[in-house]
Amino acid sequence: MKIDFNKYSSVKIGGIFEVELIDETSEFDGVMIGGANNILISPNPPKMGILDSKFDYIKLENGVLKIGAKTSSAKIYKFAKDNNLGGFEFIKKIPGTLGGLITMNAGIKEYEISQNLKCVSTSKGLKSSSECEFRYRGSNIDGVIFEASFEITKEFDDELSDYLNQKRDNQPNGASFGSCFANPKGDYAGRLIEAAGLKGFRIGGCGFSHKHANFLINYGGGTFEDALNLINLAKERVWEMFGISLRCEVVIL
Repeated sequence: MKIDFNKYSSVKIGGIFEVELIDETSEFDGVMIGGANNILISPNPPKMGILDSKFDYIKLENGVLKIGAKTSSAKIYKFAKDNNLGGFEFIKKIPGTLGGLITMNAGIKEYEISQNLKCVSTSKGLKSSSECEFRYRGSNIDGVIFEASFEITKEFDDELSDYLNQKRDNQPNGASFGSCFANPKGDYAGRLIEAAGLKGFRIGGCGFSHKHANFLINYGGGTFEDALNLINLAKERVWEMFGISLRCEVVIL
């Protein structure tokens, strides 16, 4: 199937490319794109794949929630809230599908997708949570993710949900990756980028937001080169000024 990444990706950058549809639990030797929420597509990307809609499902069985890897964060949040299932209060405003959320160990503050995870079904076999080697905004999962199972141990906390989602109200609107860089230990990437003089700075059609410096926004007509140059500039400036190496959360293809 062909996908126009100028329309499909969250940052609205990329051309029209052939993407292999994965409709069975087999191995794939390319890059899975999921919802393309933190992916920057170059003019010459590698082989890419996307899961079939058969992997978009949620099943509750004996206190275990089984979720297909193509299921969106919004759908998971709504299911958890409607069925009074705790542990998913934080994902309402984190865009993406479950496969990407798990790969990146997505979260807000001290809450992460890996916390109630029992196991992950992948093209390399069934992996327990401990085998995935989760860390801050990352994991060591090898292969294509097809499904994840979560243990439900508490009820949905509406107050916690409201509190965590208010924390994301300061995030700017527009075509972006979400957070561009992971926060260094004991600091914030947005603070460092702003201190380096890059808040609101633009190259071509892309720029770091005036509202939150860790958000790279495509204001219209932004290109792969515009975004990549901004990412590299932020890394260079922050390293020169603070001796801190920013880790980019964006997957550059």
